[in-house]
Order: sequence, then C-alpha cells, then structure tokens
Amino acid sequence: MARSSKKFHSLYWQQFFLTAGLVLLTMVLLGVSFFALSYNYTLSERREEMRTRAGLVARISVEYLKQGTPETVQEDLRDMAGVAALMSDVNFLICNEKGQVLLTSDERLVGQVVTLPEDLMADVLQKGVYEGANSLGVYERRQEVVGVPVVDTDGSVVGVVVAVNETTELMEMWRSFVGLFFAASTMILLVSFVATSFIAMRQIQPLQEMVHATRAYAAGEFDVRIDTEGLSDEIGELAVSFNTMADSLAETERQRHDFIANVSHELKTPMTTIAGYTDGILDGTIPPAKERQYLQIISDESRRLSRLVRRMLDISQIQSKEMKKTEFDICESMRLALLSMEQRILQRELDVEAQIPDDSVLVLGDNDLITQVIYNLLENATKYATPGSTLYLGLTCNDEKAVITVRNHGQTIAPEEIPLLFERFHKSDKSRSVDKDGYGLGLYVVKTILEQHKERITVTSEDGVTAFTFTVQLAHITAPETDKKH
Repeated sequence: MARSSKKFHSLYWQQFFLTAGLVLLTMVLLGVSFFALSYNYTLSERREEMRTRAGLVARISVEYLKQGTPETVQEDLRDMAGVAALMSDVNFLICNEKGQVLLTSDERLVGQVVTLPEDLMADVLQKGVYEGANSLGVYERRQEVVGVPVVDTDGSVVGVVVAVNETTELMEMWRSFVGLFFAASTMILLVSFVATSFIAMRQIQPLQEMVHATRAYAAGEFDVRIDTEGLSDEIGELAVSFNTMADSLAETERQRHDFIANVSHELKTPMTTIAGYTDGILDGTIPPAKERQYLQIISDESRRLSRLVRRMLDISQIQSKEMKKTEFDICESMRLALLSMEQRILQRELDVEAQIPDDSVLVLGDNDLITQVIYNLLENATKYATPGSTLYLGLTCNDEKAVITVRNHGQTIAPEEIPLLFERFHKSDKSRSVDKDGYGLGLYVVKTILEQHKERITVTSEDGVTAFTFTVQLAHITAPETDKKH
C-alpha cells in the first residue's frame, strides 16, 4: 500500500494528473460555455421566427376578431394558419381579448375549450409580447410559447395570437449535438493523455537516471553518467551539468585517494626511520659510540615530520579561512619576501634581478596570503635554479591587474609536467635540486590562495628559463614611474 501511494506521488503522476485535469477542466468549461451560448442563440432565433409568424397571423386575424366573419372566412383563416404552421412547424392559437381560444391550427385542441393563463395575457397586453415555456394548461409538457396582440387600425387590442412550438425537436437536436461533442472530447482527451504521458515520461526518465546515479555516487561509484542523446532542452542542460559534476566528483575522489596515498608515503618514511633507529638504540644494535649520530638523524626526521604536518595544517587553514580583501602595497610585500629568502639565495650563489617600482602599487587582497604566494614561488625558484644563475622578481601593471613574475634559470620543465606542478605532493625531478626536503605542497598552496582571490597563475618553461606569473587586482590603476634593479 505504501509503495502504491509513493508511486502515485511521483513527479510523473503529478504532472500527468495535473495536465489531464487541466485538459478536462478546459473541455468542460468550453463545452458548458458553448452549450449555453449556442442554446440561447438558437432559442432566441426560434422565438424570433415564432414572433414573426405570429405577427403575420395577427395581421390577417384582425377582421375576424373585430366583428366576426362568415364561416367561409373562418375556414380560410384556419387554412392560412395551418399553412403557416406547416411551413414553420409552429401551431397557432387565435384568441379574443379575454384569452379564449377561438381558432387553432393544432388538431389536438380542436373541440376543446381553452383559455390562456392570466400571466400570459397580462404580459401580452402590457408588454406587447410574451416569450417563454408554458403548458397553457392543456399540454402535457411545457412548450415554447410566443404571444403577440392583435391590434386594430385604431390601436385597440382585439385579440391575441399565440405561437406554440414543441421542444422535443430542439431537445433531440441538442442530444445529438451533445453526443457528438462528448465523442470529440473523448478523442481529444485520449490524445492529450497519450501525449502527456509520452512527454512526462521523456522528461522524468533523465531525472530517474539522475536519482540512480546519485545513489551510485553515494556508494562511491563515480563512473555512472547520464545519457544526453536527444536532450536539447533544460533537462538536457541539467543532464550535461550533472555529468560535469560527476566528472568533478570522480576527479576529487581520485585526488583524495592520491592525497591519502601520498600522505601515507610521506609520513611512513620519517616514522620508519625514527622507529628503526630508536629500536636500534634501545636493543643495543647501534653501539653507544654512534648513538649521538643516530639520535641526530632521529631529531632531523622528527623535525621534517613536524614540518610536513604543519604544512598540511596550513593548507587546511587557508582553505577554511574567510578571506578579507584590503588595500596593501604589493611592492612592499615583494621586498619582504625577497629579504626572507636572502640566506637561501646566498647559499645558492644566485644573482637577483628585481624590477620593483619605487612608488607604492596598491592592490586588493589578503596581504599575508599574497606575501605567502610570492615567498613560495621564490623558494621554489631558488631551489631549482642553477647555482650562480640569475633569479628574477618583477612587477608590471596591465589593465586593472598587477602582474608579478618570478623567473629562474635551470632545467626545462616538460610540457606534460606543467599542469601537474600545482597538485598536492607532486615533485619535479629531485635531481635538479640539492634540497631533498620538499613535500610538493608549496605550489599547491600558491594555487589555493590565488583561487580564493579569483586570480590566475601561468607557467612557461623554455630553454632552461622557467617563469611563474600571477595577477592581483589593482586598488587604483597607477603607472609605475621607474623600476629599481638590485
């Protein structure tokens, strides 16, 4: 019972019943409106015809009602009324001013004493006409009745002529019409229901596929995709976006697996070294004379492990930090980062070429984070630069952006490796550097910070010259006057 209730509450059935209900309601409203208008129009036309025929009979009945005529004239009048009745399917009753029927073309009333109802006579005498349904007190069923006065040349009313029409013919016509209307309505409803069912199913099927795909993603299966063939509407756009999201989730899952594997590998090496040498000292495998040497190794590995954990925590804090953009001097940040790298630059025996404007260049961003970007890029460039070569740090302004470039001379980075530089734990060929303590997180931090600032970074590497270039939003567009070289 619950499954059945859930089934009929699905989007497909909701849309089906809504469309079917609207179509049915529209057909009913149109049918009722058409019936009412057409019935009233037809009835009005019929009464107009009856009023015209009754007026004609009234004009030829004046002399008969005013003074009485010989039997031959009465017979002629009856024949004329009968001809009029045959031509229009209407019976006529010729009455005196008191409402007593003197002559009729209806064979069923011949020989009967018939007197018109008082309300009918009152309407004819006061309003000049009577129109409505009435049994006249002699018919079994109500008839369509139109009454008009018979007026003499001096304006006096000498009688009344009543036209009577059977409603059976009119009702039979409407029954046939109603039957035809309902037959056509049924066909339209069936076609509408089939079309609605087809359209609703076509729209619901991709959504059902998305539901199944979502459940698969929840179970860790990210290879499920939505078939977008033949879908060019909003549902198709949603399906394409859904597949794009699935690709992103799959990539995120791959990176998560890689991250766990890399973290496990990076943590395993120092922890194994620490545990091995500690056990060696404790069980006497390492002689006392060499204990200090191995304790130093344990200390170094402990510090390396601490730096690795601290760097990963820094990344987590950067990603969760609410960034507040303020105005600051990017030139000052570049100088501070360069001074912080002075010791390493001297160790590598590098020359420094710095093109930093003397005047302030104000940018919008997080000062500490942007300074961290410059520092990480300088650290990376210093690490992989050829000893004795030149390290470059420069600033230019382009449109509404400040463009910072860090460049070094060393080995050329392969084109296929450039997109991988900003991934976590990715390391280029370590043989290019005398520093073996890198963790492959510095450039990942750079990318993370710039993504938070909605800025971009590009890398080029040709003929041993590698350049990292990134942008920062200018607070005020200024043109640096001169460049200062160090």
